[in-house]
Amino acid sequence: MAGAVSLWRTEAVFLTAMLVSETGIVGMNTLFKAATSKGLNSYAFLGYSYLLSSLLLLPSHIFSTRSRSLPPLSFSILSKIGLLGLLGSIYVITGYIGVKYSNPTLASAISNITPSLTFIFALIFRMEKVNFKERSSVAKVMGTVLSLVGALVVVLYHGPRVFVAFSPSLSSSNSDWIIGGCLLTIKDIIVSISFILQAHIMTEYPAAFTVSFFYSLCVSILTSLTGLIVEKDNPSIWIIRFDITLISIVTMGIFTPVYYVIHSWTVRYKGPLYLAIFKPLSILIAVVMSAIFLGDSLYLGCLIGGVLITLGFYAVMWGKANEDKTRLLTLLENEKTPLLLNHNDDQI
Repeated sequence: MAGAVSLWRTEAVFLTAMLVSETGIVGMNTLFKAATSKGLNSYAFLGYSYLLSSLLLLPSHIFSTRSRSLPPLSFSILSKIGLLGLLGSIYVITGYIGVKYSNPTLASAISNITPSLTFIFALIFRMEKVNFKERSSVAKVMGTVLSLVGALVVVLYHGPRVFVAFSPSLSSSNSDWIIGGCLLTIKDIIVSISFILQAHIMTEYPAAFTVSFFYSLCVSILTSLTGLIVEKDNPSIWIIRFDITLISIVTMGIFTPVYYVIHSWTVRYKGPLYLAIFKPLSILIAVVMSAIFLGDSLYLGCLIGGVLITLGFYAVMWGKANEDKTRLLTLLENEKTPLLLNHNDDQI
């Protein structure tokens, strides 16, 4: 009985952590959207918030490097982390400008195509293979197609309102919606490439806090430099007022390391599939938050596209999980075979 209660509590902790994580991401997008209406600039927001994140990650970086033996932090590894930071800078800039042009619901819907895009790039870089005789490969291909079709529907088809908010709306026009959707799609393409590069870096230098610290620092520097160039005639963007703009920057700076810790902890103890299961939930959270805090309505195109993307997401994840299970069973069988042969030799 005590063991069952302990197990239930553990599951409740993981469930709560994932709900907090997904709600936090959508909440950040919603808060940013509201802050932009008060004059917050995207470059200042990203530069300041990622600088705060890197400062908060600095103690963890120092502690992790002292408490474990790691390979030397060579110029090659630093260069790859720098490249990861460059990609990260591009996708956070395009992502938050995309949210500015559209809304958090569209951002949450399109973010679910990331597994499909990662699968496509893994095929291009020959990290994945497709065998249409296997159900897992068919599921991943069909899921990828569904996700991409859903993304096109979400971006290109607005449709009639299926839910009307009661408060005044901060949502954009139809043309801005398409621009925002295209920027968010570009963001998720770059995110998919970043995942592949990050996996490669972690095999060479398995220190997550160190990689995250240098990554956040690079993003802060690069987004700030981009802002200085793009907004060179508007230095006032770097002056932050004590209102919702400051709240959004501080919240983002604090939440980014927390989000990273929750995801690392969940992947370590529950696996990446458990983490992925909760991703489509962000669409529902975004619809509720956008309606309450931004006065955004839900359109038919977003609803249909969101359903297609969610189905495609789960199809890709099912195919990946089934593939990993088959690979594990094959590995176990290969390990058992020599033991059986040795046992038979001993009997002879």
